[in-house]
Amino acid sequence: MFYAISWFLVFGLLALWSLGAWAFHSIATWAFANAGILAGGSPTGTLRLPDWIAPWVPPELAQALTSTLSALTPAIQGLVDWMPTLGSGLSVVVWVVWGFGSALLIGLGLVLSGVIAVLRRRASAGSSRRLAAGTAR
Repeated sequence: MFYAISWFLVFGLLALWSLGAWAFHSIATWAFANAGILAGGSPTGTLRLPDWIAPWVPPELAQALTSTLSALTPAIQGLVDWMPTLGSGLSVVVWVVWGFGSALLIGLGLVLSGVIAVLRRRASAGSSRRLAAGTAR
């Protein structure tokens, strides 16, 4: 019974791991494919702090952040332009990470089975010693 419970837990975790990998891959692929469209709407020069946080941020810091963002705009735009190309390698990365995680989960199942087997042997050895000691009297 303990074997079934441990493997049920392992396969349940494997199903959740697979679902998480699939969801991450789907969302990331969509974001990479639409990166140019999503970023084209707002230029970085018009970015400003939200009204609720502006009173707590010194104006010098806000100006420094805006100028830094303006200086990084070409690098950010270059990265956004490369996103669809980077997205093609995403499938390989997700499969490799999923494979390592799955192997670890299967290894966890094997370790749990081994621990259960050792504990059962100890329990049966202890009870057989008690039986032998009880009959020897």
